[in-house]
Amino acid sequence: MDFNLREKAKENIIIAAHRGSCAGNIPCNTLAAYEIALKQGADMLEVDVSCSIDGKLFLFHPFMEHAHLNKPVLLNTLPYSLVEKFHYVNFDNTPTQFGISSFDDFLEQFKGRCYINIDKFWDNPEKIYKAVKRHNMTDQMLVKSRMNQKVVRVLKELAPELPFMPIVRDEHPMHSQLLSENINYVGVEVLFSDEGSTVASEEFIRQMHRDDILVWVNSIIYNYKQQLSGGHSDDTALTYSEDYGWGWLADRGFDVIQTDWVMMLIDYLKRTDKYYRK
Repeated sequence: MDFNLREKAKENIIIAAHRGSCAGNIPCNTLAAYEIALKQGADMLEVDVSCSIDGKLFLFHPFMEHAHLNKPVLLNTLPYSLVEKFHYVNFDNTPTQFGISSFDDFLEQFKGRCYINIDKFWDNPEKIYKAVKRHNMTDQMLVKSRMNQKVVRVLKELAPELPFMPIVRDEHPMHSQLLSENINYVGVEVLFSDEGSTVASEEFIRQMHRDDILVWVNSIIYNYKQQLSGGHSDDTALTYSEDYGWGWLADRGFDVIQTDWVMMLIDYLKRTDKYYRK
C-alpha cells in the first residue's frame, strides 16, 4: 500500500478515527478500538502517545487517568513496568480486559495498513520520531501542532520529511512561510466557532487547494461550549440533521474529517454521493 495523503484525498474524503472506535466495553486508545475503526472504514487512526518516567512510549491520553482508569495516578510519573499493569475501565467505570499498549506494538500492528495521526507528538518529538523511523513508517504518519517558530525549527532539524499540518483557529497567518520552509507541509487543521470564519470559507479552502494543501476539519466534540467546526458536528449530525452536521462539511470541500462515529459518517457520505471525489 502506497501512502500519499494528497493522492488519497483525490479518491475520497479521508476519515480519521478519533482515538479509534470505542463504545460499550471497548475503551479508546486501545488496539481493539483501532482495529474496529479500520473495520468500519477509517482511513486514518488518531492516537495519543505518552511516555513513562523511564522513557517508554505508550498509548494513552495524558491526564485522563481518572476518566479512563478510575485511578488517582499519573502514568507519566511511573516506570513502564507499572504502566503496563493498568487496565482501562469501560463507560460504566467497570474494569475491562484491555490494558495499555506500547507505541511499538501499535506501530507493528498497523504497519502498512492505514494513515496514523500522532497526537501529543510535541511532548516527545525525538523519541516518537525515532520509533517511527525504526519501524520504517514515516510515510504513514501525520503530526499536527499549534503554530510557533519552535515547531518549525524542530521539524526542519529533526524530521523535515514527516507529513505535518499546523492547527489554526479562524486565521492562518503562517501559510506563506510554511510553503517556503524545508518541511513536509501537507495540510492545515482548521478550528472555527462559526461558519463565517475565514478558515471555514470556500475561498480559503480553494486557496489551500491551489497551493496543494489539504484542509482538515473536526466533527468531534470535546466540549459543546467550545465548538471546533461551527456547530457542524457529530452531535448535530446524529441528533438533528446529518446534512447540517456532516453534509455541510463535505459540501464545503474539506479533505479530512475527524469523527467519533466512523461507520455512520461513511454510510451517510456514501448514501448522499459525497464520499468519493469526482
